[in-house]
Amino acid sequence: MFEKSIEAYEEACQVIPGGVDSPVRAFKSVGGTPPFIERGEGAYLVDVDGNRYLDFIQSWGPLIFGHCDEEIEEAVIQTVKKGLSFGAPTVLETELASEIVEMYDHIDKVRFVNSGTEATMSAIRLARGVTGKNAIVKFEGCYHGHSDSLLVQAGSGLASLGTPSSPGVPADFTKHTLVCEYNNIENLRKCFEDSDDISCIIIEPIAGNMGLVPASAEFLKECRELCDKNGALLILDEVMTGFRASLTGAHGVIDVKGDIITFGKVIGAGMPVGAFAANKEIMGHLSPDGAVYQAGTLSGNPVAMAAGLTSLRKLKSIPNLHTELNRKAVKLVKGFKEVATKNNIPLQIDTRGSMFGFFFADKMPTNFKEVSAFCDFERFGKFHHEMIKKGFYFACSQYEAGFISTVMTDTMIEECIVAADEVMQNL
Repeated sequence: MFEKSIEAYEEACQVIPGGVDSPVRAFKSVGGTPPFIERGEGAYLVDVDGNRYLDFIQSWGPLIFGHCDEEIEEAVIQTVKKGLSFGAPTVLETELASEIVEMYDHIDKVRFVNSGTEATMSAIRLARGVTGKNAIVKFEGCYHGHSDSLLVQAGSGLASLGTPSSPGVPADFTKHTLVCEYNNIENLRKCFEDSDDISCIIIEPIAGNMGLVPASAEFLKECRELCDKNGALLILDEVMTGFRASLTGAHGVIDVKGDIITFGKVIGAGMPVGAFAANKEIMGHLSPDGAVYQAGTLSGNPVAMAAGLTSLRKLKSIPNLHTELNRKAVKLVKGFKEVATKNNIPLQIDTRGSMFGFFFADKMPTNFKEVSAFCDFERFGKFHHEMIKKGFYFACSQYEAGFISTVMTDTMIEECIVAADEVMQNL
């Protein structure tokens, strides 16, 4: 059933560290061998053995219209025929930036980069340049890419200097990173009491990297007020939630505005792309207008711009698209909840727009520590393994969110719930 994938994985391990180019793909947290994908077909993935999977990852978010959407595919093909990259300005960049700016009343300018990691790294540098301060505040369980200053773990105190969570990251690089507990207001206040050198808070307003864990309205409001009071900027990391949680991402479902917003995933429609955006005053500090330097040869790559522009315009043209996507997400997780209850298995569920999450836990976690403490990771691993065998492809970690695409039908979701019932009977 998986013979060719197993062989492909063994071969990959000989020339690629761990056999994968992003660690989570190795299936270490759920066990088994990762299927090696040959192609995508709408809502499905097909591996090298010919197995078909209903895909709830959708390339970790960007494929709202599923695999090989005809309009996006055609836009990419026509752009490729004109050239892959120029290292020079194109009109496509302006058009995509204009589409994004039009959707937000507090964003004036956008700078495109090549990944979410570049977007958050650049946004933090910009915040430091604007404020003249050095420290940043991040939260346990929020992932903002793998740049050195963000690969940190919390210390033993309520709010402490971050220490590197990966070899190869010098402590000097993380000494200005303060780590707080997500959704813990007192912890955050103490952080600002302890330091007058904070340039910014960076946060996933709807965390998707500890499972789906939204920040509370009160917590986000406190983030905004503390930044305003202390001359810091608020960076909302919407690399995952942008245009996913709603048409305007988390911004559309929360009552707090960020000074800088980072984007990714959806604005590339599957192509490598990221971006950060802010008002004219803040973006005026960015090179070449200002002194804060940031650059990239492939930034604004025309192929990625064409894919993103087509995807974003399509999103904007379909009335109630996110309402319908959320209906399907709710249908899926409510179905999971019902069959879990029937089988005496505790399960917590949540959705935000086209994003969903579920935890094998007795109570809903609100931060990273609670996810780690409350959740049955062994049960999740078994569930994942058995669902793969039945043809349903979920994120291979309890710490990841899932995604619905427009090409998923109610029938597909119902088939998935039936399969989940069969699997849970043996969990």
